[in-house]
Amino acid sequence: MGKVLVVLGLLVVAVGALIMLGFPVGRLPGDIVYRRGNITFYVPVMTSLLASVVLTLILTFFRR
Repeated sequence: MGKVLVVLGLLVVAVGALIMLGFPVGRLPGDIVYRRGNITFYVPVMTSLLASVVLTLILTFFRR
């Protein structure tokens, strides 16, 4: 349980650092944004894919 908490904490710090440096987390190419009038529909396809790959790599690393 301790390793999981440390990894989650480091992940939160890393995402925070990326946001502070200007990396467009949540606005990557491939994310679908539909705007019509005062309605905005957002589907973060690439952001979800990237998060899935990163989490898979981290969890695979810590299981070994």
